[in-house]
Amino acid sequence: MPMHYLRAMTSPQRTDISNRRLGRSLAFVAGAVNAGGFFAVGQYTSHMTGVVSSVADNAALGEVHLVLAGVESLLSFLLGAATSAILINWGRRRGAHSLYALPLIVEAALLLCFGLMGARLDASGQVSAIVALLCFVMGLQNAIVTKVSRSEIRTTHVTGLVTDIGIELGKLFYWNDNALGERVLADRGKLRLLSSLLAMFLLGGLAGAFGFKYLGYIVTVPLAVGLLSLAIIPVFDDLLQAKS
Repeated sequence: MPMHYLRAMTSPQRTDISNRRLGRSLAFVAGAVNAGGFFAVGQYTSHMTGVVSSVADNAALGEVHLVLAGVESLLSFLLGAATSAILINWGRRRGAHSLYALPLIVEAALLLCFGLMGARLDASGQVSAIVALLCFVMGLQNAIVTKVSRSEIRTTHVTGLVTDIGIELGKLFYWNDNALGERVLADRGKLRLLSSLLAMFLLGGLAGAFGFKYLGYIVTVPLAVGLLSLAIIPVFDDLLQAKS
């Protein structure tokens, strides 16, 4: 990819185009990690709705260890989101080019560790550590794109995407009666964006599921490399600025 293209993906100067490109890329990663993680530990790690519901259900059933596991997953996701916010605000206070790239580098490093060490952790029975790691990564990523797009784009869960797509479709197919005043019109640009995010999450899920099925944990290494490629140019910009 051209350097200016990669630089724009995580540059502090945001545009709608760069936000959408980054959102689609991260939606693919989220789908892949979520689906691959399910193959690894039998649990989806990108959305907290099911986690919180499972905590309530298991509490009613008296399954204390499962309640604790759910709370651990929730706290890991929260910690990931908080870490992303800390890194972004730290970079913003220092005028860094890499303020949005720093959390992506952390995510890439963690996915690399997961790819290289996941099988060893699984063999030693450290399933809870794997779940916590993946929930942390998903919280980290969701906070990145939320901060970048000012809460317009989310990538780690599709409930909101599907809801918003349904709303826009309802507007699109609404039969307007001109005699009743203001027309109901769909935001076609928003509909295209939401549909593309959903499609990228699905494609990522397919890639992650099939990749993990046939290749195992190592399938996350290309994801880590891809994230690094999105983040590395602003880091170099900071290094060059520091030397000048």
